[in-house]
Amino acid sequence: MRIPSWAAAAALVALPAMADCPDEAEVAALAADILAGTPGTAPEVATLEAGLCAQDMLVAILSQEWGAPVGLKAGLTSPPAQANFGVTEPVRGVLFADMFLPDGATLPAAFAARPLYEADFIVVVGDAAINEATTHAEVMAALDTLHPFIELPDLVVEAPGTLTGPKITAINVGARMGILGEGIPADPALIDVLAGMQVTITDQNGEVLASAPGAAILGHPLNAVLWLRDSGLTLSPGDMLSLGSFGPLLPPRPGLTATITWAGLPGDPSLSVSFE
Repeated sequence: MRIPSWAAAAALVALPAMADCPDEAEVAALAADILAGTPGTAPEVATLEAGLCAQDMLVAILSQEWGAPVGLKAGLTSPPAQANFGVTEPVRGVLFADMFLPDGATLPAAFAARPLYEADFIVVVGDAAINEATTHAEVMAALDTLHPFIELPDLVVEAPGTLTGPKITAINVGARMGILGEGIPADPALIDVLAGMQVTITDQNGEVLASAPGAAILGHPLNAVLWLRDSGLTLSPGDMLSLGSFGPLLPPRPGLTATITWAGLPGDPSLSVSFE
């Protein structure tokens, strides 16, 4: 498995704040709780740099169980989400090789300590020119494929309302698993489609649970690509980038089958996940 070039860079980002890093034993205890699916305690970090340092330690432990890092995720990509956690910009986490599940997967409703599901989207980098991209057209030209994605995150802590931007960063922005859709070739003709598509969550009875346009992510999903790139990392071909939630993060419940449709993309793709 290729280890992304930004994996080493991520550690360098945290180096200046080493004095503020939490104790390794504190992060190890958190990792044990995450792996067991029991509520844990977020490290007491006051700055983003300290949160990234804690994240680096946490990712090193989780990757032993969940596979090597293969990409990045953007979180808090809407103004309401940022306001809820007292931040003014998104946060980033790390994706793992073994976190992806097939369409139609069935999971326990309590698949994690604080389980949620959300409508998301993943793009795969195709060209290192993405590191110089400034426009949506240049970003799209440097991508390989686009993937509908149902993220299944874990907010980990007993009281998620106590999380701050640095603490969300420290818990790796809740990355745990997700349903990955088939890749759609990146095409400049899809730039406007990405902003205008309607992303809708329905249950097994056809009831609409949530709906939002593509522009719900930072005004345009490709803006999340630029934000991740500009967060201090160098992207490489093959990197997977999760762009954030198109709507609310919802709690699973036994008996629910959630289907998410990305209407406007070629074929109006949809993915489903069931909870028992």
